[in-house]
Amino acid sequence: MKIEILKGGVAVAEKSAEDNLYLVYEKEYEEGDQIRVTTNEKGFYRIQLDATLAPAVVYSEGGAYTLSIPFGQKHDCYNSFAFKGQMHYLAIRKAYECETGYRNLAFNPYDSHENDAFFPHTKANIETRGESVFASRNAIDGIIASNNHGFWPFISWGINRDPKAELNLDFKRDVLIDKIIFYTRADFPHDAWWDKASITFSDGDTIDFNLKKHDGPQVFSIKEKKISSLTLHDLIKADDPSPFPALVQLEVYGKEA
Repeated sequence: MKIEILKGGVAVAEKSAEDNLYLVYEKEYEEGDQIRVTTNEKGFYRIQLDATLAPAVVYSEGGAYTLSIPFGQKHDCYNSFAFKGQMHYLAIRKAYECETGYRNLAFNPYDSHENDAFFPHTKANIETRGESVFASRNAIDGIIASNNHGFWPFISWGINRDPKAELNLDFKRDVLIDKIIFYTRADFPHDAWWDKASITFSDGDTIDFNLKKHDGPQVFSIKEKKISSLTLHDLIKADDPSPFPALVQLEVYGKEA
């Protein structure tokens, strides 16, 4: 495994190890800097790429994950202290068996548009104004603050008032799931909500979920199914004057297949 800090594509700091690794970078990040984490084999890894971000167990098929250090509005979806200052702590190790049991399989605060290496990974056909505070990655970052919007920690997947908005969640391997939890945004009266949302799973099944005006988790148990991805779609807005429903968090509970 290897962690690198890149400037112009060239490593200015790096460290390697077999299965347990950290890097302390003692300089301020500059615009254009990137973090690159390389795993040598398929499996589960526990990563933490900034002290303000929660550690997460992610799945990798081996290869390089790259995160461009966010600046400007791209930084707005993170804690104001994230990636700031002159001391940065990054770590990765192979996950322990006890960390890969029944859990929220959708959790990954290190997801981004450019992520194609650490899973789960989200992709959406609509994000409000292209702003980071409304990006699809916010729906799996573990943050459930919902009674405001537009700045951290009140971040969400915003659909720009488009009922054809869809969010895809890719696990990149087969998993067994039996519970879905929605956190919809609840900045009332600014916000509306969805009466119904549908999820189509990679096994071909579609399940409709009846939602309500609620600040908190909306929990749905389903018959266990083996899937590798899912798509959230057909978001039916409630009859409410506000045109602004949004998704704060989508949790998918299960275990490895």
